[in-house]
Order: sequence, then C-alpha cells, then structure tokens
Amino acid sequence: MTSMAERLLDVAMARESVLAAARPLPPEPVELTAALGRVLAEDVASDGALPPFDASAMDGFAVLAGEAAELEVVGESRAGHPADRALRPGEAIRISTGAVVPEGAEAVVPVERTESDDGIGPADRRRERVHVPERSPGDHIRRSGEDVGAGELVLSAGVRLGPAEVAVLASLGRPEILCGPRPCVAVLVTGDELVEPGTPLGQGQIRDANAFALAAQAERAGARVVRRAVVADDLEATVAELAEALEIADAVCVSGGVSVGPHDHVKPALARLGVGERFWGVALRPGKPTWFGLRDRTLVFGLPGNPVSAMVTFHLFARPALERLAGAAEPARPRAFAVLDETVARHPLRDQAVRCTVTVASDGWHVRPTGPQGSHVLTSMLRADALAVIPAGEGEVPAGDRVDVELLR
Repeated sequence: MTSMAERLLDVAMARESVLAAARPLPPEPVELTAALGRVLAEDVASDGALPPFDASAMDGFAVLAGEAAELEVVGESRAGHPADRALRPGEAIRISTGAVVPEGAEAVVPVERTESDDGIGPADRRRERVHVPERSPGDHIRRSGEDVGAGELVLSAGVRLGPAEVAVLASLGRPEILCGPRPCVAVLVTGDELVEPGTPLGQGQIRDANAFALAAQAERAGARVVRRAVVADDLEATVAELAEALEIADAVCVSGGVSVGPHDHVKPALARLGVGERFWGVALRPGKPTWFGLRDRTLVFGLPGNPVSAMVTFHLFARPALERLAGAAEPARPRAFAVLDETVARHPLRDQAVRCTVTVASDGWHVRPTGPQGSHVLTSMLRADALAVIPAGEGEVPAGDRVDVELLR
C-alpha cells in the first residue's frame, strides 16, 4: 500500500491540477455601479472616439497659430456650451478646460500667458482685447481620439475590474457590463471541540476561527459565502452537511477531518457522495494533508485543520480556483523576488510557505519571518504580507539570499 508520504504532490503540480478542473461559470449582466472587483466576460470596444471632439487642455483663449499679437475677444466656449461661431483672423475666443475648440482655432493660449484690457472706443461699443504670445498649431489642444479611437479594443475579457476599469467603462457609456458571476462557496469546519465566538468554553473546547478565516478569504477572492457551519465528528453528520453544501455551492471548503484517524470522516463521506479524488497530500509545509476532488463541476477542497495551514492552502489552491470560476483569464499570482533578512532552515522533503513581513529598501524588497512558524500560531498571520517559498532541501537558506515570494491579498 502506498503511503501518503510516498505520493506527495509538488505544489506547482497541485495548483495546476486544481486550475485544470476549475471551469469558468456562465457570465451575467452587472450594473456598472456593482462591477468593482468583478471579472469582465466580454471584450469592450469604443463605439466612438475619446475625447469625442478637440478640447482645450487649459483655461485661456482659442486662437490662430502665429506671432505675438493683440486680438479681439469675440465669444466664449465653455465646457458643455460650445462657441456659437467660428474663429476668424484677428480674433480670440475665451475657452475653458474641456470645452470644444471652436471651428477655425489652431491653438489655445493659457490665460496666465496673456494680458487683457478693456478695449478702446466709447463705452457702449467697447470690446475686450487680449495680448497673446507666439503660439504653434496644436498648443494645449486635446485631439479627438487621442485617448481611444473609434472601434478600438479597450478592455479584454478576463480582466478584473478595478477603479480605473470602471471609470473607462463609464467614459465609454456602458451602464451595464457582462461579468463572470461571484462563485458560491460553502465553508465547513469539522471538530467536536469547536464553539462559536461568544459561547463560553467548556472543557477541551476552542473557539472556531477557521470558518471565519476561510469565509473572509473567499469573500476577498470575490466569492459569495452561501453556508458556514461547524460539523460534528460523526460520519452521518458529515455526509449530511457535505450533501447540502454540494447542492448549493460551486466550491466547498472543508477544514479538518481529511486525515486517516478514527474521527476523520471527510474522505469517506466525500466518497459516498460521489466526489472523485484528484489528489491527497502536497509536498508543502504547512499544508501537507491537503485534499482536492470534483463532483461534476463542483470543486471540493479538503484543507488542514490547523488554522495557519488552512489559510495558507486556501490562498495557494482555492483562491486561484475561485478566480478561474469567476472568469479570470489568468488567476492573479502576485509573485516577486525579495532579499531574505533572516536565515531559514530548509525542510528536507517539503517546500515551506513562510509567513513574512515585506519592507522596501534601496536594493528592492526584503522579507523577514513573522516569528514562530508553527501551523497552530494563528497570530503569525497578522503581520504577514507575503509567503516566502523556501524550496525543499538540506541545510538552510542564509540571510541575504533572494527568495521567491507570493504576496497575500
């Protein structure tokens, strides 16, 4: 019989297995006011030029190009209220930032570079005049289509919409956009010892933190948590909870109960419910007993029971899967290299995900472990900005070496 230690899966291969099983869910229309953080499910092209007309980049005067001159002010072009006539030689039209450049105008002179007077002649026929310096064609004019040309592809499907993307969609006149849905996630934690926060602790009991941590991570990844429950260490209870979760969720995350002890019922319960195992056991510290399987299109993650292990494995495996379900073209993996400021011992058989703080120095990013790295030390996650990936091997990684880091979000 092959032991778990003999068939531990490489971390990268485990992640590839998860992503291969995660297929994007059908898209849905979303109002632009609710689109922040969603994944775009359609290519978006402009149906017109941006800006839609030649516009002034400054408050000043629209004029012809040429030498310094004194010109008669014959009108005004304000934002939203274009001038009612074309410009002729010897004239200037006062203009506001963003206003339409009048027909015939070749440049804009900023108001601070001009001098004006009240004109000459009787008061009832006095006309304002302005002294302008030399100017060249195109000075301080924003040309139509300078930002986006008509018919130009602006955003591609698979992009996660941030504030800039939402702003561009608004500028294109899109009140509604097709997006990937928010995947539904059920979070189950197993253990007779677990009680809800606010409940007095009995003998041998601890407060449940995992369900809250995993639900928060799921929501941060853009998912919608449809169930959060503590499951007793009982096979029938585990089967019942998992059966309900499989019916309502696109992804089920179970923390604890995936080992082979007499009170670990998750694997036999999943087998009874027809969830096919893809892998069990990853060459990772913390997170070795991670399990992953599939029933139809529903993803099931059996995550370790230790709180840090649960959070780390969710970040490495469940988070990119949820992004793929939501339609992300390439699930975000914000990775970089950083200088290790403290020596870290290697594990001979498993890669380590070391919780680290990140600082910036003149030679780039630096990382330092947050303290004791036990998988039960939940407070080690408080100061963690990233996971430093320490490859398996003998000896240690000395301070000063550059290591691969994956940023936590």
